[in-house]
Amino acid sequence: MNYRIRMRNLREDHDLTQKEVGAVINKSQQGYSHIEDGRAELKIDDMIKLCRFYKVSADYFIGLTDTP
Repeated sequence: MNYRIRMRNLREDHDLTQKEVGAVINKSQQGYSHIEDGRAELKIDDMIKLCRFYKVSADYFIGLTDTP
């Protein structure tokens, strides 16, 4: 599974907007949207912040496992 799909699924499962999750990694709604849509890359530091925010492992986040 592509990490962008997992990003979107996690955000939607938590009923959050792109703006709300973007604030977690210090990005605007548009900046976050670009990452989710594949127009920009997610930095490893930001991935770590999102994993901590959602309380999931990095392996789950990038799609290596289906167990959070």
